[in-house]
Amino acid sequence: MRRPLLIAILLCLSIPAPPAIAEPPSAEGEIRVALERWTSDFNAGQSDKVCGLFAGDLLADVRGAPERDFDTQCRLLRRALTDPERTYTYAFRLKEVLDGRDKAVVRLTWTTTTRIRSTGAIETTEDEGLDVFRRSADGSWLIIRYMAYERP
Repeated sequence: MRRPLLIAILLCLSIPAPPAIAEPPSAEGEIRVALERWTSDFNAGQSDKVCGLFAGDLLADVRGAPERDFDTQCRLLRRALTDPERTYTYAFRLKEVLDGRDKAVVRLTWTTTTRIRSTGAIETTEDEGLDVFRRSADGSWLIIRYMAYERP
């Protein structure tokens, strides 16, 4: 009676476990990587890459400024990178990502550090942001809408 039980146990132990199923990357992880890449590109002055985070149908609302489309946003970013009087650097803090499969809503804080070239004076501001990302056909995440306002 014990022998068949022992054989059954040994057989079960010899059966290999099914391979672990790799979890697909999370939207939060992929979006964090996209934001890190953009921040790095901007801070390195790579004007050819600063529009890469935005979809062609971008619409943006920033307190105190007219609504921006893709072309306007890109023009402003490129102008900032070539500003002869100031240098800008960005950092972000991701607060929340609400994943909706092919769209995601992201709450974050952007910190902008501005240095006046002639005096070396430094100013730091924080902007609260709400970005809507869409997964593009190539699988990357692009911002299609965003709103930002400076913290007092």
